[in-house]
Amino acid sequence: MHNNIDALFSALWQDYVQITPSAKRIHKLLTGEENSPQIVNDHVAFRTFDLDKTRLNHLAEHFLALGYEAKGDYDFKAKKVTAKHYEHPDKDQPKVFISELRLAEFSTQTQHIIEGLVEQMPASIVDADNFLYSGRHWQLSSKEYQSLASESEYASWLAAWGYRANHFTVSVNHLSNLTSLAEVNTLLKEAGFVLNTSGGEIKGGESVHLAQSSTMADQVELEFSDGSLTIPSCFYEFAQRYNLPNGELYQGFVEASADKIFESTNSK
Repeated sequence: MHNNIDALFSALWQDYVQITPSAKRIHKLLTGEENSPQIVNDHVAFRTFDLDKTRLNHLAEHFLALGYEAKGDYDFKAKKVTAKHYEHPDKDQPKVFISELRLAEFSTQTQHIIEGLVEQMPASIVDADNFLYSGRHWQLSSKEYQSLASESEYASWLAAWGYRANHFTVSVNHLSNLTSLAEVNTLLKEAGFVLNTSGGEIKGGESVHLAQSSTMADQVELEFSDGSLTIPSCFYEFAQRYNLPNGELYQGFVEASADKIFESTNSK
């Protein structure tokens, strides 16, 4: 386990930008610099399968060991996904959103493919320092990938990319030169980035204390056991938080909005 939060997030970021080339361009667009320290990360998200070896709790342990605490619970019925979010007592640290696919709710074919993938992975890997950015631990064919995608884009993404940050999130509240999520979206569109429009360009808003938007994932060529395909990799999210009636900034997530954010990695 990492004993340093900054080292963990730095390693996650390096892994993420390797398969998300648009992230550095977006940094530059929002701050005028590629590696500007002005971008504050609101949260990072991870995906997993709810099998014994790979449960959400195994991923969470890496953050609990760094002082994070479990906060909200979420249920995405249509996506067949359960999620939790974690916060650090130091509010400057990014929040963490971890979700897991409920395998039992899928077809026997999908269950069979995913069980076969996870079987190839040594159980001890989940405890390794670098587990959260270690990628894929199994052989996967393009046919298996496409079979999973036809039933769950979440499952096919996870099968293809394995363990790494699914997205990073710009805290709009901390941007010095832009004051609203709408302004950020306009800037992104003018620069040619494609936004996720499922549920609207802006999901949520002041009424639910959180507004979110995201790019559609970059398209990257990935090797499979039987050839290569160009598939969605990761995306960048943008979050603007609003004060609760007690004057404190809302720290949670909004199920209806997060449900649509998942679709940023959809291939169709």
